[in-house]
Amino acid sequence: MDSIAKLDVLAIAAHRDDTEIVCGGTIIKLVDLGYKVGILDLTAGESGSRGDAITRQREADCAAEVMRLTFRHNLHLPDAGLFLTQENALAVAEIIRAAKPELVILPYIDGQRHPDHSAAGEIGYRGCFLAGLGKMPIAGEPHRPRKILYSCSFLETRPSLIIDISSQYERKCQAVACYKSQFEEIPGQRDVYPPARNIFDFMEIQNRRYGYMIGAKYGEAFYQKEIMSVDDPLKLPGKSI
Repeated sequence: MDSIAKLDVLAIAAHRDDTEIVCGGTIIKLVDLGYKVGILDLTAGESGSRGDAITRQREADCAAEVMRLTFRHNLHLPDAGLFLTQENALAVAEIIRAAKPELVILPYIDGQRHPDHSAAGEIGYRGCFLAGLGKMPIAGEPHRPRKILYSCSFLETRPSLIIDISSQYERKCQAVACYKSQFEEIPGQRDVYPPARNIFDFMEIQNRRYGYMIGAKYGEAFYQKEIMSVDDPLKLPGKSI
């Protein structure tokens, strides 16, 4: 799946399984809507407490099939050693130039438990910016995505928007279930995803919470930096009271 095709949407994350957990339902919904969607994983997850890089590759391939991705690629940057550097940002920028996505989804930078997640958001943003500079020492024609969304599900921040994933939630769980090395309950093994003893219980609680906020069964939360422009306030979605 490493052959780069023109994409509508590219999600960038530190580890295999990050995208599935925080915004997998949205990824599936975008595919359902007919968009070409890809994931760029920055590390192979080789430093994780469970599993290994080879196992997690197989699991990522399984999840990609469930989500019907057009593209999935791994930059093999150091797991648990991910930092914002020009070299790392240029590696991301080269993928963005090749895939030319209109929308990029990044991890929200603040409030992350794992430092790699914050770094992935910073590297992704800088990569989006550098991809549009014509004099950068990378292949491809300059390109910048039109929109960047930050996935902030499971973080204590007020989202800018919530996407209804009620019709996609079951398939999201199927994609996460591909990562057996990470989330199968093994006696004596410590939890991979605190504070959740069970990732599926955690997603059920949190995605139901976001769904409740918009009058849906399940939702995923996102933040955008820019202020949204509205032409007709009477067509704004949602009810105030």
